[in-house]
Amino acid sequence: MSPRRDSGPPHPYGQHSARGDGRAGAGAPENGRAERAGPAAALTTTAVAAPAVRWALAGLSLSVLLSSLGTSIAHVGLPTLAEVFSASFQEVQWIVLAYLLAITTLIVGVGRLGDLVGRRRLLLAGISLFTGASVLCGAAPTLWLLIGARAAQGLGAAVMTALTMAFVGETVPKARTGRAMGLLGTMSSVGTALGPSLGGGLIAGFGWRALFLVNVPLGLLALFLAHRHLPVDRQGPGAGLARFDHLGTLLLALTLASYALAMTLGHGRFGLLNVALLVAAACGVGLFVRTEARADSPLVRRAMFRDPALRASLATSALVSTVMMATLVVGPFYLSRTLGLGEALVGVVLSVGPLVAAVSGVPAGRLADRFGARRMTAVGLVAMTAGSLVLSVAPPALGVLGYVVPLAVVTGGYAVFQTANNTSVMAYVLPDRRGVVSGLLNLSRNLGLVTGASVMGAVFAGASATTDVTRASAAAVAAGMRTTFLVAALLVLAALAVALGSGWHRGLTAGRNRTGRTRTRGRRGRQRRGSAGP
Repeated sequence: MSPRRDSGPPHPYGQHSARGDGRAGAGAPENGRAERAGPAAALTTTAVAAPAVRWALAGLSLSVLLSSLGTSIAHVGLPTLAEVFSASFQEVQWIVLAYLLAITTLIVGVGRLGDLVGRRRLLLAGISLFTGASVLCGAAPTLWLLIGARAAQGLGAAVMTALTMAFVGETVPKARTGRAMGLLGTMSSVGTALGPSLGGGLIAGFGWRALFLVNVPLGLLALFLAHRHLPVDRQGPGAGLARFDHLGTLLLALTLASYALAMTLGHGRFGLLNVALLVAAACGVGLFVRTEARADSPLVRRAMFRDPALRASLATSALVSTVMMATLVVGPFYLSRTLGLGEALVGVVLSVGPLVAAVSGVPAGRLADRFGARRMTAVGLVAMTAGSLVLSVAPPALGVLGYVVPLAVVTGGYAVFQTANNTSVMAYVLPDRRGVVSGLLNLSRNLGLVTGASVMGAVFAGASATTDVTRASAAAVAAGMRTTFLVAALLVLAALAVALGSGWHRGLTAGRNRTGRTRTRGRRGRQRRGSAGP
């Protein structure tokens, strides 16, 4: 069976069909020069371009691995850092929060900045900043200098996260976009799974500073690969900087910071500070929308959200990411309190999820290329629903397998969903909007994770009928687990309903037709204005 190749008029985000024509973005010949030069020249171009694409993907994959590792590796070091700096847990948790807040608040802004000033240029700067900040983290003499360096590291990670996915459209033929997205998803999962075990080994062997210094050689390698193999920017260094929406970026960053802090401070217990932060976030949304409506070159164009495909992709990504936090919130308590596993075994069982996602990433990309990204998105959502429903009825008598097997189904479905969802959007984005759309996709996922940590934690605590889950009985924790995953299944079903109800499976074709008519009218209007004279 030959791979499935979409055809039809252009998508609203792009001007080319997904015909798998073998173009590799900036690395492909322009205006068919290779074709006109004859078969020999075309074969030579293809032979040279293929290795370059592989090395470019290696650099992008390493960038994703580093940004993901920067999140997961720090958690295991918090007890040691609290002891070294004689600090409370509330203080050392800012080592993690500073990094996550920088990524969440700035990812859309840096994505748009890359569209304007050049993605290669900005990605190289982001990798350099991440690597340099890792050195500062490893050399930090005080806790607050370490937290400041982590914020700088998070800014570099925001650039790396936003632009790696945007670069896929420039370096990979559309017929292989799913495989590239799957590879990036695999590297993200590898970083998440590798962090705790690698961090524990580094602390035991070399001390806490090695948690951050390990990024330096990897960062230098990523910098070399990106500099050597990524396509050169067509813009000058400051060509589009004047069009950057500084006010909109600032408002969005402050709004997202308020929301993220409201969801994370207080550990799920909402007080006056949390309410005040939520009110500030709501006001920030209003100000941001009003500012963007008046901006000459807005950070996020309102017209982008008129397309049902993009709306559905962002909404489903946020809902599904909220669900994935249930595995991190509920799993440790259920495995230890109900099944009676020790800390080492709990860590091993919890690593199954990221490992399944890592193994599933590349095959999921191949399936998206073969059968269509939108179809595989639905398959991923159905698998997540099935796994969550099994967890919602699984009795403790089934033991570890009763938890691990449906967990593997949930995480495997998530890998399929994430790869296919990203592919369905990024394969058709206009070149000058790839960065901001990639930032929005990553933002929706991060907001879902931040919201899930609070919401799913509150659901778990409420269903366990206790104010302190660490002291709850085995039966109470089991009841809380089943209720939490029932809510998770309902949320995934809601995501599927959003996708189908928004015309997600028909929206691309309709959008293409609308876009084609709009462009035709625009060309006719310009022709009339040109022929009318002054």
